[in-house]
Amino acid sequence: MSSIDRSQSVGGTRTYEVRTYGCQMNVHDSERLSGLLEDAGYVRAPEGADEADVVVFNTCAVRENADNKLYGNLGHLAPKKASRPGMQIAVGGCLAQKDRDTIVKRAPWVDVVFGTHNIGKLPVLLERARVQEEAQVEIAESLEAFPSTLPTRRESAYAAWVSISVGCNNTCTFCIVPALRGKEKDRRPGDILAEIEALVAEGVSEITLLGQNVNAYGSDIGDREAFSKLLRACGTIDGLERVRFTSPHPRDFTDDVIAAMAETPNVMPQLHMPLQSGSDPVLKAMRRSYRQDRFLGIIEKVRAAIPHAAISTDIIVGFPGETEEDFEQTLHVVREARFAQAFTFQYSKRPGTPAADMDGQIPKKVVQERYERLVALQEQISWEENKKQVGRTLELMVAEGEGRKDDTTHRLSGRAPDSRLVHFTKPDHEVRPGDVVTVEITYAAPHHLLAEGPVLDVRRTRAGDAWEKRNAAEKAKPVGVMLGLPKIGAPEPMPAVASGCGCD
Repeated sequence: MSSIDRSQSVGGTRTYEVRTYGCQMNVHDSERLSGLLEDAGYVRAPEGADEADVVVFNTCAVRENADNKLYGNLGHLAPKKASRPGMQIAVGGCLAQKDRDTIVKRAPWVDVVFGTHNIGKLPVLLERARVQEEAQVEIAESLEAFPSTLPTRRESAYAAWVSISVGCNNTCTFCIVPALRGKEKDRRPGDILAEIEALVAEGVSEITLLGQNVNAYGSDIGDREAFSKLLRACGTIDGLERVRFTSPHPRDFTDDVIAAMAETPNVMPQLHMPLQSGSDPVLKAMRRSYRQDRFLGIIEKVRAAIPHAAISTDIIVGFPGETEEDFEQTLHVVREARFAQAFTFQYSKRPGTPAADMDGQIPKKVVQERYERLVALQEQISWEENKKQVGRTLELMVAEGEGRKDDTTHRLSGRAPDSRLVHFTKPDHEVRPGDVVTVEITYAAPHHLLAEGPVLDVRRTRAGDAWEKRNAAEKAKPVGVMLGLPKIGAPEPMPAVASGCGCD
């Protein structure tokens, strides 16, 4: 029996599943991979069916034990593939770019290996592997096509990622991303704005500008103020209600960007600013081109210009050579900056990075103890900062799938302008994802807010209309509908994974 007429294929068409690991850039790439496959005639496998004809792993090389997780998942699929002739497995992303020569050796049942620079080749490589009946390994050393030029399969009708650059020019000693993603390459501003306008025309009301080092935008096109100009240009697009960006680098965070944030009404009062360490010696060892005073100075300027801004960060604990005094400096910055949220990581070696071979590797027990102290401090600060929100009246963009207990608590969930998650009482009349509600905050927890009173106002939006239209289309055609709308949920400006692979 061929793979085309098996029961898991839908309407005689081969099905696919994309499994994504890592940062927002990988999520955005997976939007493109799904779009490419659907453009080639595949349809998405029903969720939870575990019976896709093609399984694509979009991998990360930054997360701890990334390779072990990949090979464990590949091993799990091996017997399924052996029992189902015609099933194909593809591995792409950062780990594929890094381990191009070993994946097929360790997992010979893999059909396709492709890198970060040639995701557009996936359908061709799958067909070539099928016809030639042998694995296809193709890793491009430089970008072949900017990802945003490729087809997209999106799922959120109201929010979208918009990539403004790829690659990174930094040389942080703990990070392998520049070696895998390449040097920074910027899109032309006109192309970015045209994509945003097209998304807004489809009903999108929130966009997140995405780059490995997003505020370095312009270095490739020779304009040091290109990013602030882009933010201001976003403010002129009718129907675009919310603009966010991730992830910036303190080195490139200039006063013109702060002014653009403060003066552009639809740029949200929210900033993710990676710290990594509060110690000047550790920052130097990391090859971070700023020091504690510079970082705190940025925070002070942002707060002066945007008093209600919520600021989040990334922090690495236990970098090689970190002393107790160094760690105390990190705690000092956390106390001074009063982050709304921090994504904290215990340092672990990444093969291929300079830090992996540094002297002074910290014992796991010491790293764990410091990590727990940092988390406890940040939890306390997050709660204190959230308590300041009680009594405020906020506009929320209603979110889809962000409140895990919404069904049992009879609540809905949404994001405030500063990206804080708010659970609110479900009103009597229909409220759709993408609509905007006005609520009063009544309770604060460390990681969310509650609005327990009645909703003060509901504003139906074009984004809610788009969500409703999409749902109607998916009910009519439950699998494989190509809509040109955002995929893999709404982008969260303060996500559960570190922005930019935690390497910004």
